[in-house]
Amino acid sequence: MWLGIIEAYRNFLPVTEKTPVVTLFEGNTPLVPARRLCEALSLPIDLYLKYEGMNPTGSFKDRGMTLAISKAKEANAQAVICASTGNTSASAAAFSARAGLSSYVLIPEGKIAMGKLAQAMIHGATVVQIKGNFDEALVLVKEITEKYPITLVNSINPYRLEGQKTAAFEICEGLVAPGVLAAPQSAFRPLGSLKLCAPDYHFLPVGNAGNITAYWRGYQEYHQSGKISTLPKMMGFQAAGAAPIVLGHRVEKPDTIATAIRIGNPASWKAAVSAALESQGRIDSVTDEEIVDAYQKIAALEGVFCEPSSAASVAGVIKSAKAGLFVGARSPRPVVVCTLTGHGLKDADFAVGKCKQPVTVKANIGDVLNVLGLGR
Repeated sequence: MWLGIIEAYRNFLPVTEKTPVVTLFEGNTPLVPARRLCEALSLPIDLYLKYEGMNPTGSFKDRGMTLAISKAKEANAQAVICASTGNTSASAAAFSARAGLSSYVLIPEGKIAMGKLAQAMIHGATVVQIKGNFDEALVLVKEITEKYPITLVNSINPYRLEGQKTAAFEICEGLVAPGVLAAPQSAFRPLGSLKLCAPDYHFLPVGNAGNITAYWRGYQEYHQSGKISTLPKMMGFQAAGAAPIVLGHRVEKPDTIATAIRIGNPASWKAAVSAALESQGRIDSVTDEEIVDAYQKIAALEGVFCEPSSAASVAGVIKSAKAGLFVGARSPRPVVVCTLTGHGLKDADFAVGKCKQPVTVKANIGDVLNVLGLGR
């Protein structure tokens, strides 16, 4: 039985026997081969989608939150707070409810997908909308935690990234040989008997920049422990309208349809740049049009429904392939992993707005057959 990331990777995490484990059995998410996507786009790679939308609250944030809330509980905290574009608030509220802690959330007014807002509200968080953006909300929560006994659970909390690095462990355990997907992770699979592998490239969306930092840390730790023999190139992609790292300066008014990465001053900016440089990867940007195109292709070709910001990773792969990145790679068909950070139901309204709308007909067989193209 899967018991969550803390029990699965206890030896790699800053926990002790005294740490009360607050878990919703997060982690163990699918690593989905994207063969149809590769064929349709003529991508000369073996592509896998790390589908983090299958975590309990529907995003990768649960990996870091289980550890952050567990450590807050260990420290006898009574309340936690975060600034959020949506996913962090949903995860913080859920794990706080699980732990019996009060939770406070600051969000940008009108800049959060309703699915995410609904999660924070139903789990009992006190939600405050500010007339500003995420970066301004983060400044406020940092000031509050400096003056009051409330634990900050944004990704500047070091336990968040420690939890998030476990996704890198799972990827290595899924790729037992280049281009070969292992059996699903379980407590009964003897990992010591398998040769684990890192991908050649790992593509991720970049918003607050904690995830690319965490994945790189995870890969490095598995490499240092001898579990893998190579390291991937870390490829981070920001939305063009919210690309401070690419531009080299803060973006005061970030603007993109990818609300989860609509951030103009990433908290983990320096660490993300280091991850890209140390791994010989890079941080680049993709347009909203490229994100939407990838978003639709992932759903139509692979049956995987992710939120828009997640698709920045696949959009990055498509852009990089067109630029010739994979030509002359160190293996004939490079192994590439894309992190899909959240589930599509987080922002269902966006999906409906991008789809062909349902056709309404009378309740008779002739009209139905005509719509289906089967009429005589």
